[in-house]
Amino acid sequence: MNYLHTMIRVSDPDKTVKFFELLGLKEVRRFDNEAGRFTLIFLATPDDNAELGDKRRAEVELTYNWPAADGSAETYSGGRNFGHLAYRVDDIYATCQRLMDAGVTINRPPRDGHMAFVRTPDNISVELLQNGVLEPAEPWASMPNTGEW
Repeated sequence: MNYLHTMIRVSDPDKTVKFFELLGLKEVRRFDNEAGRFTLIFLATPDDNAELGDKRRAEVELTYNWPAADGSAETYSGGRNFGHLAYRVDDIYATCQRLMDAGVTINRPPRDGHMAFVRTPDNISVELLQNGVLEPAEPWASMPNTGEW
């Protein structure tokens, strides 16, 4: 058995793809199903996009259900989601700064130099874990939590 992907439902695919691009993921393929009225967008980190024989590494699948004929779009809350996605990053401080500079709220700052949480545009929690050890540093060390994570 091999892990294939994690699927999350999204209400604005362009906005969500941009969010994941800020984290370093890239779109690797997209599939529109007109009969089913949905779009699937698969994203992966550069390392996870590498082919491994007939297997791929971890991907995130964004599922966008097209608006109904009357134009009403589906919205999603935590009830149809799960805990969180997790990514290891090379520099948690630089990653959090890049996200903040783009207007993303750092819900749980990396006060310990090891872990942070942010949320996607659809409020799905994403955990960022430092690859290796960084010493606690300001402004992160004294930054309070914001909202839920």
